[in-house]
Amino acid sequence: MRCFNRRRSPSGLTAGKYLAEKGIKTLIFERRLSFGGGIGGGAILFHKVALESDVKEILDDFGIRAVEKNALLICDTSELMAKLAVKCIDAGAKIIFGVTVDDVIFRENPLRITGVCAQWSAVEMSGLHVDPIFVESKAVIDATGHDAEVVAIASRKVPLEITVPGERSAFAEKSEKLVVEKTGKVIEGLYATGMAVAAVYNLPRMGPIFGGMLRSGRKVAELVAEDLRPK
Repeated sequence: MRCFNRRRSPSGLTAGKYLAEKGIKTLIFERRLSFGGGIGGGAILFHKVALESDVKEILDDFGIRAVEKNALLICDTSELMAKLAVKCIDAGAKIIFGVTVDDVIFRENPLRITGVCAQWSAVEMSGLHVDPIFVESKAVIDATGHDAEVVAIASRKVPLEITVPGERSAFAEKSEKLVVEKTGKVIEGLYATGMAVAAVYNLPRMGPIFGGMLRSGRKVAELVAEDLRPK
């Protein structure tokens, strides 16, 4: 089982499609009761999303229509949200709504993350004490966005030499590149994608341009698939 937790970033859905297409059993935990996290807000609540032209191949993979304007690709926010989810599911990924990751499972010698503790979001919001469900996984991808919640949990509870300093102030042009470059394994069994990467590595936040999210999602899927390939 490949387990994701996502709240804000479209990189989780992007990664889900590419992993599932490779025949990897893929499960996405979505905190909310809807797809897409922060995509719906688009650019300051406009109904359009801007992406760099170098994500055209990814948009085509998902069947997302876009028009070119001022060296950017512009697409409809609802179409981006819907088709990311539909193509992810069509590829074979499973998405479960209303689930939050509140802990990780780890093993030592060698140190690695081997799963997560999942809780219903409604239980968390109510303040009730209900034991979580333990879910084993060969790879956990943190796509929770600005807070990097899964990596942050691991940094507090697992004997790691990492911290989650959080993202820096906005510098969209720089962050688009850096987030993709830094996407990947944090420790054995745990990966970061999308804006979670900015939080883990103290990178600038992006702003209302989503191309780096999609490229980060595709990259992390490629890295996980390579790591899980039989040696």
